[in-house]
Amino acid sequence: NGFGKASGKIILIGEHAAVYYEPAVVIPFTETQINTQILPCDKLEIDCEYFTGLLSDVPEKLLNLQALVAEFLDKHNRKEERFKIKIESSIPSERGIGSSAAVAVSMVRALADYFDMELSSDEQLYFANFSEKIAHGNPSGMDVATIASSKPLLFIKGLEPEYFPMNLTDTYLLVADTGQKGQTKQVVSDVAQLIQDQPEKMNHIKELGKLSLQAKTAIIENDKHTLGKIFNLAQEHLQELTVSNARLDKVCQLAYENGALGAKL
Repeated sequence: NGFGKASGKIILIGEHAAVYYEPAVVIPFTETQINTQILPCDKLEIDCEYFTGLLSDVPEKLLNLQALVAEFLDKHNRKEERFKIKIESSIPSERGIGSSAAVAVSMVRALADYFDMELSSDEQLYFANFSEKIAHGNPSGMDVATIASSKPLLFIKGLEPEYFPMNLTDTYLLVADTGQKGQTKQVVSDVAQLIQDQPEKMNHIKELGKLSLQAKTAIIENDKHTLGKIFNLAQEHLQELTVSNARLDKVCQLAYENGALGAKL
């Protein structure tokens, strides 16, 4: 048998700004996990939340996993191998927590374990990003870089991620789920249209980038009060970009009323 696991990720600050080459701070979200098992089988099968059956028969939303397995077997000259993939997840999908990237990373780790291979981190990133490109078209690489790590990182599109220590102590990050699914592609497209129609809105993108750099410093210096203020400012900019909604605003309000140092979507 082979086993692999990966956690989700959270963009702490800088979402949407990252699309425009501004900095974002991203952290691994270890409270959520994907566990993948590879079991001996006489056919290539998959068993997950969305589909159970032959890997060749998966629905469109799982074609990236089908391609990932084919690429892995091809690169390692094991095209004739047959096995069953079993995926269990505690990461809610379509919430921006990196579900698809986590599945890819955990699957690559499970395949390597099943075939008793030592994969370098670069090899893991290659296969996971291969899967993400099929799933999302033109991903930034942010999700895979964070999920494959154990540290926070400063991410700027096109540059190598800058990892830094998580120095916050006596501090809790509460993650609340509104229950609403989000379509990242659509929202990114909507923001692009907004900026095209109202170019001055780009100022909010620039400010989010500046806040990301300040947030990195606050985390390194264990300054939770400043980080809370940065969260609040970021939420105001995200509202101006029409990314927030009434339910998200309400959750932030409830957080403020119950002693949070800061809150943002």
